[in-house]
Amino acid sequence: ADKVEQLAIDRACKIFGCSYANVQPHSGSQANGAVYAALLKAGDKILGMDLSHGGHLTHGSKPSFSGQNYSAFYYGVELDGRINYDKVEEIAKTVQPKIIVCGASAYAREIDFKRFKEIADSVGAILFADIAHIAELVAAGEHMSPFPHAHVVTTTTHKTLRGPRGGM
Repeated sequence: ADKVEQLAIDRACKIFGCSYANVQPHSGSQANGAVYAALLKAGDKILGMDLSHGGHLTHGSKPSFSGQNYSAFYYGVELDGRINYDKVEEIAKTVQPKIIVCGASAYAREIDFKRFKEIADSVGAILFADIAHIAELVAAGEHMSPFPHAHVVTTTTHKTLRGPRGGM
Protein backbone atom coordinates (compact mmCIF):
# COMPACT_ATOMS: atom_id res chain seq x y z
CA ALA A 1 0.00 0.00 0.00
CA ASP A 2 2.85 2.42 0.76
CA LYS A 3 4.30 1.92 -2.74
CA VAL A 4 0.93 2.58 -4.36
CA GLU A 5 0.39 5.67 -2.23
CA GLN A 6 3.86 6.98 -3.09
CA LEU A 7 3.16 6.39 -6.78
CA ALA A 8 -0.04 8.45 -6.47
CA ILE A 9 1.84 11.22 -4.64
CA ASP A 10 4.60 11.27 -7.26
CA ARG A 11 2.06 11.45 -10.09
CA ALA A 12 0.07 14.23 -8.41
CA CYS A 13 3.25 16.26 -7.90
CA LYS A 14 4.29 15.74 -11.51
CA ILE A 15 0.87 16.58 -12.96
CA PHE A 16 0.44 19.77 -10.94
CA GLY A 17 4.08 20.82 -10.60
CA CYS A 18 3.93 20.87 -6.82
CA SER A 19 6.40 19.68 -4.18
CA TYR A 20 4.17 17.44 -2.07
CA ALA A 21 0.69 15.93 -1.96
CA ASN A 22 -1.57 14.05 0.43
CA VAL A 23 -3.66 11.50 -1.45
CA GLN A 24 -5.42 9.97 1.56
CA PRO A 25 -8.73 11.92 1.64
CA HIS A 26 -11.74 10.01 0.33
CA SER A 27 -13.29 13.16 -1.16
CA GLY A 28 -12.73 16.80 -1.85
CA SER A 29 -14.89 17.71 1.14
CA GLN A 30 -12.63 15.65 3.39
CA ALA A 31 -9.57 17.33 1.88
CA ASN A 32 -11.13 20.74 2.54
CA GLY A 33 -12.03 19.71 6.08
CA ALA A 34 -8.44 18.64 6.70
CA VAL A 35 -7.22 22.07 5.59
CA TYR A 36 -9.59 23.84 7.97
CA ALA A 37 -8.77 21.49 10.85
CA ALA A 38 -5.04 22.01 10.35
CA LEU A 39 -5.10 25.78 9.96
CA LEU A 40 -8.11 27.11 11.87
CA LYS A 41 -9.64 27.15 15.32
CA ALA A 42 -13.40 27.11 15.88
CA GLY A 43 -14.82 30.54 15.18
CA ASP A 44 -11.96 31.73 12.95
CA LYS A 45 -13.03 33.81 9.96
CA ILE A 46 -13.07 32.43 6.43
CA LEU A 47 -13.95 34.25 3.23
CA GLY A 48 -15.30 32.21 0.33
CA MET A 49 -17.57 32.51 -2.68
CA ASP A 50 -21.27 32.56 -1.82
CA LEU A 51 -22.98 29.29 -2.73
CA SER A 52 -25.69 31.17 -4.64
CA HIS A 53 -22.98 32.75 -6.80
CA GLY A 54 -21.28 29.46 -7.68
CA GLY A 55 -19.35 28.67 -4.50
CA HIS A 56 -19.21 25.29 -2.79
CA LEU A 57 -20.87 24.02 0.38
CA THR A 58 -17.49 23.54 2.05
CA HIS A 59 -16.47 27.16 1.48
CA GLY A 60 -18.50 28.44 4.43
CA SER A 61 -22.13 27.63 3.63
CA LYS A 62 -24.32 27.41 6.73
CA PRO A 63 -25.43 23.75 6.29
CA SER A 64 -21.79 22.62 5.97
CA PHE A 65 -19.26 21.98 8.72
CA SER A 66 -17.36 25.00 7.40
CA GLY A 67 -20.32 27.29 7.98
CA GLN A 68 -21.08 25.82 11.39
CA ASN A 69 -17.58 25.64 12.87
CA TYR A 70 -16.14 28.86 11.47
CA SER A 71 -17.28 32.44 11.04
CA ALA A 72 -17.97 32.56 7.31
CA PHE A 73 -18.11 35.63 5.10
CA TYR A 74 -18.77 35.71 1.37
CA TYR A 75 -17.91 37.36 -1.89
CA GLY A 76 -19.92 36.91 -5.07
CA VAL A 77 -19.99 37.67 -8.75
CA GLU A 78 -21.17 40.75 -10.60
CA LEU A 79 -24.12 40.80 -13.02
CA ASP A 80 -21.71 39.82 -15.81
CA GLY A 81 -20.88 36.62 -13.90
CA ARG A 82 -17.33 37.67 -13.02
CA ILE A 83 -15.58 38.03 -9.69
CA ASN A 84 -14.88 41.68 -8.88
CA TYR A 85 -11.47 41.32 -7.26
CA ASP A 86 -11.52 44.89 -5.94
CA LYS A 87 -14.73 44.05 -4.05
CA VAL A 88 -13.16 40.85 -2.72
CA GLU A 89 -10.24 42.92 -1.47
CA GLU A 90 -12.60 45.43 0.15
CA ILE A 91 -14.47 42.63 1.94
CA ALA A 92 -11.20 41.00 3.01
CA LYS A 93 -9.92 44.27 4.47
CA THR A 94 -13.15 44.69 6.44
CA VAL A 95 -13.46 41.06 7.60
CA GLN A 96 -9.75 40.22 8.11
CA PRO A 97 -10.24 36.47 7.48
CA LYS A 98 -7.68 33.88 8.50
CA ILE A 99 -8.31 31.98 5.24
CA ILE A 100 -9.51 33.17 1.84
CA VAL A 101 -10.97 30.35 -0.22
CA CYS A 102 -10.79 30.68 -3.98
CA GLY A 103 -12.47 28.12 -6.13
CA ALA A 104 -16.05 27.28 -6.95
CA SER A 105 -18.40 24.54 -7.98
CA ALA A 106 -20.12 26.62 -10.67
CA TYR A 107 -17.95 29.48 -11.94
CA ALA A 108 -17.41 29.59 -15.70
CA ARG A 109 -14.58 32.13 -15.80
CA GLU A 110 -10.87 31.84 -15.14
CA ILE A 111 -9.90 32.37 -11.51
CA ASP A 112 -7.05 34.84 -11.05
CA PHE A 113 -5.04 33.08 -8.35
CA LYS A 114 -2.31 35.72 -8.54
CA ARG A 115 -4.82 38.48 -7.70
CA PHE A 116 -6.28 36.37 -4.89
CA LYS A 117 -2.74 35.97 -3.48
CA GLU A 118 -2.25 39.73 -3.54
CA ILE A 119 -5.53 40.14 -1.63
CA ALA A 120 -4.60 37.44 0.89
CA ASP A 121 -1.17 38.97 1.43
CA SER A 122 -2.69 42.42 1.97
CA VAL A 123 -4.67 41.14 4.98
CA GLY A 124 -2.28 38.45 6.23
CA ALA A 125 -4.61 35.61 5.22
CA ILE A 126 -3.84 32.09 4.08
CA LEU A 127 -4.86 31.53 0.46
CA PHE A 128 -6.65 28.21 -0.01
CA ALA A 129 -7.48 27.17 -3.59
CA ASP A 130 -10.06 24.44 -4.18
CA ILE A 131 -9.61 23.39 -7.81
CA ALA A 132 -11.84 20.30 -7.83
CA HIS A 133 -13.98 21.64 -10.67
CA ILE A 134 -11.11 22.89 -12.84
CA ALA A 135 -8.31 20.42 -12.02
CA GLU A 136 -8.11 19.01 -15.53
CA LEU A 137 -7.70 22.49 -16.98
CA VAL A 138 -4.93 23.30 -14.50
CA ALA A 139 -3.19 19.96 -15.16
CA ALA A 140 -3.35 20.54 -18.92
CA GLY A 141 -2.05 24.10 -18.63
CA GLU A 142 -5.31 25.58 -19.93
CA HIS A 143 -6.08 27.45 -16.68
CA MET A 144 -3.77 29.47 -14.45
CA SER A 145 -2.18 27.21 -11.84
CA PRO A 146 -2.77 28.06 -8.19
CA PHE A 147 0.50 26.45 -7.09
CA PRO A 148 2.83 29.41 -7.31
CA HIS A 149 0.23 31.53 -5.49
CA ALA A 150 -1.87 29.53 -3.01
CA HIS A 151 -0.58 28.34 0.35
CA VAL A 152 -2.68 25.17 0.07
CA VAL A 153 -4.59 23.56 -2.79
CA THR A 154 -7.20 20.79 -2.77
CA THR A 155 -8.89 18.85 -5.53
CA THR A 156 -10.72 15.64 -6.21
CA THR A 157 -9.55 12.71 -8.27
CA HIS A 158 -12.95 11.66 -9.61
CA LYS A 159 -14.54 14.81 -11.03
CA THR A 160 -12.67 16.41 -13.89
CA LEU A 161 -9.58 14.19 -13.52
CA ARG A 162 -11.83 11.14 -14.10
CA GLY A 163 -10.05 8.84 -11.66
CA PRO A 164 -11.39 6.77 -8.76
CA ARG A 165 -13.21 8.63 -5.99
CA GLY A 166 -10.84 10.55 -3.77
CA GLY A 167 -9.35 13.86 -2.75
CA MET A 168 -5.92 15.41 -2.63
